[in-house]
Amino acid sequence: MKKISKYIITFMLAVFAKAVVRRYAPRVVMITGSVGKTSTKDAIAAVLKTRFFVRASEKSFNSEFGVPFTILGVANPWDNPLSWLKVVRSTLALLLLPNHYPNMLVLEVGADKPGDLARILRIATPDAVVVTRLPEIPVHVEAYASPEAVREEEFSPAYALRAAAPLIVSADDLYAFERAHHTSARVITYGCSAAAQVNVCNIDFYEEEGKVRGMKAAVSMDGEESSCVVKGSVGRAQLLPVAAALAAAQAFRIPLAEAVASLESYEPPPGRGRLLAGKNGSIIIDDSYNASPAAMEEALATLKSFPHAKRRVAVLGDMLELGRYSVMEHRRIAALAAESADVIATVGIRARAFTLDSKQVSVLSFDCSRSGALGLSDIIRDGDVVLVKGSQSVRTEHIVKALLADPADASRLVRQEKKWEEKV
Repeated sequence: MKKISKYIITFMLAVFAKAVVRRYAPRVVMITGSVGKTSTKDAIAAVLKTRFFVRASEKSFNSEFGVPFTILGVANPWDNPLSWLKVVRSTLALLLLPNHYPNMLVLEVGADKPGDLARILRIATPDAVVVTRLPEIPVHVEAYASPEAVREEEFSPAYALRAAAPLIVSADDLYAFERAHHTSARVITYGCSAAAQVNVCNIDFYEEEGKVRGMKAAVSMDGEESSCVVKGSVGRAQLLPVAAALAAAQAFRIPLAEAVASLESYEPPPGRGRLLAGKNGSIIIDDSYNASPAAMEEALATLKSFPHAKRRVAVLGDMLELGRYSVMEHRRIAALAAESADVIATVGIRARAFTLDSKQVSVLSFDCSRSGALGLSDIIRDGDVVLVKGSQSVRTEHIVKALLADPADASRLVRQEKKWEEKV
């Protein structure tokens, strides 16, 4: 019965959303890929808002539910019948009454299982597509026949583009780059590669008064050069969404100076490398939103290179949805963890593999985030830099909350809504 109800709801949402897109004909920019979609979506929306009336996906609403919610301009009703009635009322108002509807939709799209993106593409056809990364072992691979099948689905929005439409891809990602040049789209590349049309270089930590406050880099586009700073989060990955946003600016003929200025107030979303003040004079790198092998690798590289750290602590939760690649990838990340941290704390059964190469490293293991929150509070000390990362279901944000110097900062964490808290 639950499956039938879900099918009916998703079908009706798709019908409503498709009808709204058909009536208002907004231009659609789709963000796809395995890593960094939400940050990229937010950065692109910040740039495009300088020229267009933009609506972007809320948070990480990228599913067969989330995309229609964005198109309809409604919040997630969860399981509240009255809220679902409001969705219907809002939809009818959009279809039957005059409305000032956005002329640009920036939609994050994601796939948990085969066919997810095909269903989304039946709702809206993109006018531009941004592909973030298609890594060797992508998240959700356990639901697919192979990693290649995941990459093919995640790239599929690009195949829906008309000839010469903008296709923005990372020049650093071989899988995305090669696929892009087998389409008829107008390919625009971004990244750290010297060959990228939007190039990011001289990446470093941004400091104020001797304290790390974010990341900085030099950027170039169309022969022009500038610089950018991303405050509040750390890691090379925090600058790639900025580069993708500048590539989107190029696609829509927005000058570099204007685009860079529009990104001055941009901050990565919660749980993506966010810097927070921790207990006992520590610094927390809150990367608790989710974890895949590629993202875990980037996070550990950030911890390893973080300046002024007296001790580096890696709190690492299970990486889920990897299927038959799980043991191999946890084992691979173990070597990186041992090179990057002085203390490794694992959360979950799979994450215990992160300590396999930890002969010179202190090790702690916890069954869940709740026990980790209790156990870690007493060992964090002044000068520690604490990376917290794990898959969504591990809920490592509980550990971040327990380690905060100021409990009020809990409002800056992921999954703080009442519905999430009820899920434990």
